[in-house]
Amino acid sequence: MGTYMLNNPKLYEINTRVWIKRFGPDAQLKDIPHTVWTDLKEKGIDFVWLLGVWKTCTRCISEGCFTPELIKQYNAALKDWTKADVIGSPFAIDEYAVNPVLGTEADLLALKKELNDLGMALILDFVPNHFGSSSEVLINNPEIFLQVDKHAWEEEPYTYYTIPEHPGLYFAHGRDPFFPAWRDTAQLNYFHPLTRDYMSGILQNISNYCDGIRCSMAMLVLNNIFGNTWSGAADKTKFPETSEEFWSAAIKEIKSFNPGFIFIAETYWGLEKDLQRLGFDYTSDKVLYDRLVKNGPTEIKGHLTADMNVQQKSVRYTEKYEEERALQVFGHERSMAAATIAATIPGLMLYQDGQWEGKKLKQVMQLGREAKEQRHPKIEKFYEKLLKTTNDRAFRDGEWELLFVHRAWDDNQTNANLLAWKWKLAVRNILVVVNYSPVQSQCFLKFNVITSDDKVLFNDVMNDKIYIRPVTELAEKGLYIDLSPWKSHILVYDEDLAGSGSFF
Repeated sequence: MGTYMLNNPKLYEINTRVWIKRFGPDAQLKDIPHTVWTDLKEKGIDFVWLLGVWKTCTRCISEGCFTPELIKQYNAALKDWTKADVIGSPFAIDEYAVNPVLGTEADLLALKKELNDLGMALILDFVPNHFGSSSEVLINNPEIFLQVDKHAWEEEPYTYYTIPEHPGLYFAHGRDPFFPAWRDTAQLNYFHPLTRDYMSGILQNISNYCDGIRCSMAMLVLNNIFGNTWSGAADKTKFPETSEEFWSAAIKEIKSFNPGFIFIAETYWGLEKDLQRLGFDYTSDKVLYDRLVKNGPTEIKGHLTADMNVQQKSVRYTEKYEEERALQVFGHERSMAAATIAATIPGLMLYQDGQWEGKKLKQVMQLGREAKEQRHPKIEKFYEKLLKTTNDRAFRDGEWELLFVHRAWDDNQTNANLLAWKWKLAVRNILVVVNYSPVQSQCFLKFNVITSDDKVLFNDVMNDKIYIRPVTELAEKGLYIDLSPWKSHILVYDEDLAGSGSFF
């Protein structure tokens, strides 16, 4: 199918191994009802991310899935969990083949076609940094993994380990430099050209089964990050020196024969622009998420003044599997304000399965079962309206403008609590205003409107209200806004291109 490089697309994240059990205890990919996909299509979803489709390393479960921290997470997510519920991390991959529990490669290709026929793209996982700690890839290709000497293993037995299949060899567990090693993983050695060739081949094979990949912790394999993380362990002098980044070569290769293939990077530490320059179509926007959680409108607005090209390639979200659920983090009212912001600015909007229903319990990826939770009708109604509203073509193809928020009167500084922007596509205009604060706030907004009428009708689609304002009032003062704490307006109005007047 053709390219999926859409403007401001929507992605739906599914924890496949758990989610699929809703269709039966032994349900597989081929058993997912077609209505599931048509419903997502109607809601405006463009990309479906099936997380955890690949075969995982079963030996890794006992090796790394019962740490004190993980047991604490299991207790919080599923109070009646047993050892049988622990199915291992989807990121401790044994090999890039469909997990037999979910079906076959033929089933995956059939599902891809089903989505493509609806105009949606299938996104799958790619974990560039590591495999499972006892994976078939490690057993068959030990040379592509990071190896150390016996002394390093004796000094740091939490970070380094051995496997019976390769006595005398000492391997590293995968890790983030700011956290302890992931005990269920084996670290690849990106200084070795064989590693790069192998993982490029994996990518090429994956591209036959999906329309794009979401790359877990993509920044870990950047040359400087990998070198700094494994300084003292990875001796790059043993390998041919290269200044080329793995991602630059790998992405270029895939796009040479599949230019519409989508690359999405999970990344942190301010490396978004670097990865975009290397060819990634989208990079996760942790900065916006953190500002929504910890800061206020001023900091959020500052982030939205970034270069438009960077913003359009940013993955916006208020929850995903790495984070606590939005309702748990923000609370009900604030979560809706945060979602309104994230969903109505340029970029890719990510929704997590369960978000629309108001689930509160964070998904723990090692668990194969989820707790039953009550649905929240108010949250469901909100997302129903938000999804319908953001399906408007103006959000897809329109021009976005961040608006200045004026004081309502001299000694009223609550305008600082309000965020406002506008989308415009031909005669269609959509004005978004959010009070991202716990206090009632007011402001005036001034913007151009072309009309031959003496009044403008604003349809507040999220609140089911109509506002009619005289053109003269708008021209003299602007549009007056008065919003309760954490509330929003999404005001739709159409211009009359035959008109000659405008107001500011």
